[in-house]
Amino acid sequence: MPYAITKHCIRCDNCLPQCPTGAIKVIEGEYWIDPSLCHDCQDSLAPQCVDSCPVNSPVPWQAKKGRCKIDVRTVPSLDLFPDGKSHPFASAIASWELCNVLAQRHSLTWEIDAAGELYYQRQIHGGKGAIAFRITDSLDLEPPVALKGDRALSAIETFDIRSACLHLIYAAHVTSLERPWEEEFIINDRQIEEYLGLDKRKDLSKLTKLVLIKELAQQPCKLIACIDLPQQGKIKGIRLEKSRLWHLLDTQHHFQEDDLGCKHLVGLTFKIKIGQWAQHFLNRQGCKERTAFYQYGTLPKALLSAVMSIWQQHEGAARMMLWLLFKTKMGKEQRVTIPTLMRVAYGERKLSQISLQPENRQRLLRIFESDLEVLDRYGLKPVFDPVTYPPEIQPLWAKLVDIPEDAEAALEFWIDDGSNSTRLTDAAPRGKWNRLMNARILHFELPPEWEQQLAKSKKKQRTTNRKTRSKSQVALSTEYIIEARKKLGLSQRDLAQLTGKSQSWIRDIENGRFQAKLEDRILLQKALGMNA
Repeated sequence: MPYAITKHCIRCDNCLPQCPTGAIKVIEGEYWIDPSLCHDCQDSLAPQCVDSCPVNSPVPWQAKKGRCKIDVRTVPSLDLFPDGKSHPFASAIASWELCNVLAQRHSLTWEIDAAGELYYQRQIHGGKGAIAFRITDSLDLEPPVALKGDRALSAIETFDIRSACLHLIYAAHVTSLERPWEEEFIINDRQIEEYLGLDKRKDLSKLTKLVLIKELAQQPCKLIACIDLPQQGKIKGIRLEKSRLWHLLDTQHHFQEDDLGCKHLVGLTFKIKIGQWAQHFLNRQGCKERTAFYQYGTLPKALLSAVMSIWQQHEGAARMMLWLLFKTKMGKEQRVTIPTLMRVAYGERKLSQISLQPENRQRLLRIFESDLEVLDRYGLKPVFDPVTYPPEIQPLWAKLVDIPEDAEAALEFWIDDGSNSTRLTDAAPRGKWNRLMNARILHFELPPEWEQQLAKSKKKQRTTNRKTRSKSQVALSTEYIIEARKKLGLSQRDLAQLTGKSQSWIRDIENGRFQAKLEDRILLQKALGMNA
């Protein structure tokens, strides 16, 4: 049974160093025992805080009864999901990879550098850039210190996939800020409970929820990143060294006293600030000036509650769901191979081991097909490639979708199926694993809240492309190039020298034999004195 400190505490500090689990906290000058850490000093004859207290303040902890009083608190930022469905969120590569690290954790390929620090690195932009993550256990130390060896491995083991949901909530909040790298936002336990669906969990006590929320809120702030990206057009190269992606600036604990003066934790308020990566990837003004990016996607509220529901029984499905959140913003028709999905769901190491152990392949196949069924149940419906992923190797649940609901029609369906040479309930064909390693999913049919936003993004992109294409075609017609060149008194040879092209290339452009590429149009516009 855990213990609690009553109002008789004289703050002598005797108990603090004696606690073997670090359960005794000093918060705003008040002593409090965290019930989730206190284990009654099981290895000792008596609780150490009781033995060391001169006024017998610690007493056995009793769960708080009745409602929690709402005290005056710091006003939080505005609630997310005003429509109850979705909210924009920062979806740049740094955000995506942090989500992957929190979701996949020990399944990733972690390495040790020359300094003994554990890190995970991914090459991006065809190997021209890279992003690497390290772990720290400090929330306020600047610059942060990366953990080494066993301490880093132990920290990874404590990470919870549900902390990826907190990361996404943070990424949604910062899109409401004009200059997020200079501003901060405030979020409290009530908001987090509502976003994650914890407010509907009547089987969890208030303290249990608060302890979980505090742990999940801290984990995204315990990762530091090194980002190295080459220059892209006018946007200069980006290089950040061991930079926090999220800063936890302050955690306020809200207590309520009972009749004995024991303090019960009834609320939490967090003050969060995004790291300097936002200046490069979430910069509205910089994006307009083409000196930075402003990359965002749409976060469906239903995804957060789905991950919180399935993470324990179907972690692979939760990992794929989080990964697809970023993947789908690139376009619905993008194909995904089965090995890629398996690496996301179960890790590169496990997939490699299973490939060499035929006796374990069937078990992983059953798990994978079950996880695909969970995605389908939550609205992410896979569309199988009929060539590489034909019906004979598709999951049974996918083949049973076409069974009629009417009893007579269903009976006729099964009679027809039984008369065929191959039946739905036949065992999987030999070599199914090898065929799956070459199979792919054409795309995922998305839930309505995902589909709606994707359609808006595509429409906006098509409009932008149409305007850009129309402007370029009018501005750089062959007649305009000839007229502008002659007006400037330039020969074809002179224009070729200004653009770094050959004279024959200029002649072909003016004769309309082919159209210039985008980068070549920019060169022509500059040479002809036209604003790009």
